[in-house]
Amino acid sequence: MPPPPVVIDDTNLSRGWARLLLQVLDGAGTEVAPLMMSLSGFEPNGVAAEDAALRQALDRLLKRKGRLVVDDVAFTIFPQRLWEMSRGDRARLFALYRATFPRWQAMNRKANGRGLYFERMVMYGRGPCDGNQLEWILSQFNSRTGVRRSMLQATTFDPGRDHVASAQLGFPCLQQVSFEPTAAGLVTNAFYATQQIFDKAYGNYLGLAQLGAFMAHEMDMPLARLNVMVGIAKLERITKSDTDFAPLVAAAHALTEPSVALAARPSVAAATAGVAH
Repeated sequence: MPPPPVVIDDTNLSRGWARLLLQVLDGAGTEVAPLMMSLSGFEPNGVAAEDAALRQALDRLLKRKGRLVVDDVAFTIFPQRLWEMSRGDRARLFALYRATFPRWQAMNRKANGRGLYFERMVMYGRGPCDGNQLEWILSQFNSRTGVRRSMLQATTFDPGRDHVASAQLGFPCLQQVSFEPTAAGLVTNAFYATQQIFDKAYGNYLGLAQLGAFMAHEMDMPLARLNVMVGIAKLERITKSDTDFAPLVAAAHALTEPSVALAARPSVAAATAGVAH
């Protein structure tokens, strides 16, 4: 009998990820299969609730191990910095991304040589709107009422490029995203075949939340929920017994203990207010 699915439903991104990490660290093995991570509690502008102490502890450990920090992982799914520079103009966002994508790819050709997730969503290489799947979804949705809901999906996996016989392949793990308008707001769904809990998962959830906030803004509704279905969530490239884990695990326990008043802990936005990046 295979293990039952692990379902984590939380209103805080940091706490949801911390619960996943602790479940793997405290259980047998290094995997959860399957995982359903469901996040809500977004601010009216779509910003996800986070905990500054947990986020900082994770970023410190990622840097120590030579991995991408959370914001850099999130950027592969949604270029939040470019969206802010575009001042609410999505045509400018898409143009800016197309113009700068070769630079992002060249900065880490080993990791990005096969592409980036947002690039697959807006520069797929074929299809309507010159391969810009997000523009096609938004233009269809905004053109009339009663748009078929199954129309509102974008793929990042391409069998023509991604069915290769390599023993290991770092991209793509995210296969598809879909967007479901509801009475409560936009629900964003994503499917991962596999996901790395330490290296990527937190940044994945943040990038998907930022993508959902962008789509909700363009569809004139709030972001209500993010659902991430993962076939296999695995702890890799770091061992459970790694002593460097201690500060991060302590932050995760502090955040998930029932006695902790989350409202009393600073958010990432509050902790970084006025800090230049």
